[in-house]
Amino acid sequence: MVVISKTFSIPQFYDSHAIAPLKDLVFLDIETTGLTPATSSIYLIGAVYHQQMEWHIRQWFSDSLNSEQEILEDFFSFIKNYQVVVSFNGETFDIPFLKKCAAAYGLNTDALDNIRSFDLYHHLRPVKTLLQLENLKLATLESYLNISRLDQATGKEMIAVYHDYLETGDKRLYQVLLLHNEDDLKALPQIMPLLSYLDIFRSEWTLAGYSLSTASSSLTIVVDCSVKVPVAVTRELPLCRLSIRANQIIIEIRAFVGELKYFFDNYKDYYYLPDEDRAVHKKVGQYVDPEHRVQASASTCYTKKSSTFLPLSHEDMFDLYKEEYSSKQLFTEYIADPDFILAYAHNVLEDALRCAVPVPSEERRKHRRNYFLEPLALIKRPGSFFYPVFLNSLYLMYFLRIIPDPHHLQEPSCSG
Repeated sequence: MVVISKTFSIPQFYDSHAIAPLKDLVFLDIETTGLTPATSSIYLIGAVYHQQMEWHIRQWFSDSLNSEQEILEDFFSFIKNYQVVVSFNGETFDIPFLKKCAAAYGLNTDALDNIRSFDLYHHLRPVKTLLQLENLKLATLESYLNISRLDQATGKEMIAVYHDYLETGDKRLYQVLLLHNEDDLKALPQIMPLLSYLDIFRSEWTLAGYSLSTASSSLTIVVDCSVKVPVAVTRELPLCRLSIRANQIIIEIRAFVGELKYFFDNYKDYYYLPDEDRAVHKKVGQYVDPEHRVQASASTCYTKKSSTFLPLSHEDMFDLYKEEYSSKQLFTEYIADPDFILAYAHNVLEDALRCAVPVPSEERRKHRRNYFLEPLALIKRPGSFFYPVFLNSLYLMYFLRIIPDPHHLQEPSCSG
């Protein structure tokens, strides 16, 4: 067995405290003579860790076919000092391989069983779509972040190099083997900033600004975040144009200006008024001439509104509008309110990652004014418990000759 230790530096590092303090992390990568422990062995174990303000790399090299047990024992003793092992596809390959090889020698694997695993390959899956990556290979992620490496060989190619080394003892082959593992290890902490593309959607947001262009009927939202991404990215999505630059998210979305329909859920409790092309609750409709009302259906149980509307990626807390009952695209009315804008931004961005990083509903709620609790909005909101009471009171006042015929009154605002 040969143990190699050295220090190195990297230009930037991800703030790992959401995972664990930096001192508790150990990065792992192994090299094997094949894909299955039953017919293959481990010839190199590599670890990277941070200590005393420096990055350290340690490698356990099996310089003979008889030293695999020795490198396993020494490695297990080493990782007892750490809380989290960070790997790239390690939960599928490296860690099970280590455990099976250890079991073949009757070694205690508590060191691996008791350490928490953080697999970068699995955690970075959602960014593949967002960053439009061809695949999630380590080399692809390195290229995206402009991380350079000296080694260009594959792990499969290293198997033949290792066998040649065992036969010849050539020091140049020995250095090639170490370099391949070293470059893989150094890449692990350097690709961790890619996690920022996920963290930025979970981070604390502050609305930096928003503007609605009447000329182009488009809304631009700029959000400041507590997280910074390493490389700017722009995506054309079905609902919007999304840009992430440093610690800002910029959303550009086309608004709809015109008339849409708000559909009530419990259509059996409503009458449809053909002359007015709208539905009213039966508690109100009972005052309408029977010749001018019919039982509402799901497709006719609506009220109409002309305004500026924004498309939604999915149903949410917002008032929902559609062109027709069968329409798939949902809209909500634009409200020039910072809390509403932040809540709407969350709705759109959930679709941006295809719901890979959902924002908890309670987090959306804190970014939107609770219009339901504002007394006037609560009373006037179509579909609310108090809405029929509100309209019923209008008709009562009409019969008491306090107000004109409610048939000629404008329908109360659907949004409050």
